[in-house]
Amino acid sequence: MVRYKSSRLSLTVKLPINNPILRFAASAAIVAAIVLLYFRWLHVNPTTVGFTLLLAVLLISTAWGLRYAIFTAIVATVAYNFFFLPPLFTFTIADPQNWIALFAFLVTAVVASQLSERARRGAEHADQRRHEVERLYSFSQQLWRSENVFELLNIIPKNIVDSFDVLGAALFLENKQEAYFLDEASRSLFPIDQLKSISDRGEPVLDREHTICYMPLRMGVRTVGALGLSGCTLSRESLEAIGSLVAISIERANTVEKLTRSEAARESDRLRSVLLDSVTHEFRTPLTSIKAAAETLLSEVELDKPQRKDLLAVINEESDRLNRLVGEAGEVAQLDSHQLQFRFEPHQIKEAIDNAVASSQHALRNHPLKVTVPGNLPPVRMDLERITEVLAHLLDNAGKYSPADTPICITTEPRDSFVVTSVADHGPGIDEMEQEMIFEKFYRGRNQRMMIQGTGMGLPIAKAIVELHGGKIGVTSQLGRGSLFYFSLPTA
Repeated sequence: MVRYKSSRLSLTVKLPINNPILRFAASAAIVAAIVLLYFRWLHVNPTTVGFTLLLAVLLISTAWGLRYAIFTAIVATVAYNFFFLPPLFTFTIADPQNWIALFAFLVTAVVASQLSERARRGAEHADQRRHEVERLYSFSQQLWRSENVFELLNIIPKNIVDSFDVLGAALFLENKQEAYFLDEASRSLFPIDQLKSISDRGEPVLDREHTICYMPLRMGVRTVGALGLSGCTLSRESLEAIGSLVAISIERANTVEKLTRSEAARESDRLRSVLLDSVTHEFRTPLTSIKAAAETLLSEVELDKPQRKDLLAVINEESDRLNRLVGEAGEVAQLDSHQLQFRFEPHQIKEAIDNAVASSQHALRNHPLKVTVPGNLPPVRMDLERITEVLAHLLDNAGKYSPADTPICITTEPRDSFVVTSVADHGPGIDEMEQEMIFEKFYRGRNQRMMIQGTGMGLPIAKAIVELHGGKIGVTSQLGRGSLFYFSLPTA
């Protein structure tokens, strides 16, 4: 190991010896260096030499393994006898006690090497298990990110390859009778019939020689599919854990998808019921007015021309109102099913404002209108008809909820890469808790729902249209002071 340090850099370079012959040679060289050190320069008693050689054997056992340690122990025993036990420079031992010391040294070196090797293997095994657990945890986190079954099934092989360093992966599902592969090489390596056979038997097949593993996917005692891995060196326990995680994630995604569909169906039924109730309630007023006007016209009561004209005007206005209610109900249904078509083109926002003001004359007839539009506004990317509809809803609300003769102001301004348009009124204001709720379908203010006619569809439609344009809509309001509705649209 070479270590270099400076104030800005700390670099460590390891030089491992992986060749077995070089390791044997290095072991012999270490013994030779110890013998040379003690024989030529440091003259100490044989016990110190023996402990030093024993320490070298333990270090080699820890670093390289048992066979190198035993080789080192034998070489050290020979060198210890030759250089440090009298008579020197011969393999003859005169004192019987030295025989015991030499034998004890050899046995101690071998036993200590075995213990050190066992501890080393245990540490390696524990480290491998820890690494596998970390990878399993990371893999499980990747599986929980997707709640769409189709997406999950297609990314599982890739996630397994990325997480566990295998070469290929294939997934087979029993209920779909379909397989999902990492790539074409995996498709040719894992036949569907083989995967189906593993799923049917419910028993793993581990071909360690060719590093190919097949593992059933189990949910308890039930098998839901099979998994095939190539370049696989994982333990059986890890493979079983992977199979269980995959099975659980698929079942979870299936359950979430079913619950989502069920919840969507319940929400659809609820919205349909609310829509029917709201529209039915709102239909009664114009139908009653139309019916009364028509019966009056058909009766034998003599009416002068202005009276007849007023009754016909009632029929015309209430028919327009019915037509608008039907249109709003259909638009809500189209927005929910994502079937509403948009035609995006660059337009000046003033075009939409002018169109909305023209179509909202009935709602604005009792309110002075002030429009402020700068002349240098950039064009915005919008569907002119839909944005006109958004402004018409906001103007209609402002006209309905504001006292007569109070002004309504329309203002536009550029803000970053958006054009922001606002409609301000002098109505009763909206409670802070209700400011987000008023954009929900069919919601109407609790203090206004019995006093002012409406279906609660206008603002939700406006919000959906603005968001589909890539903008945002919101409201700022104070009780008793009025409200300011605003929406932003990206510039073209």
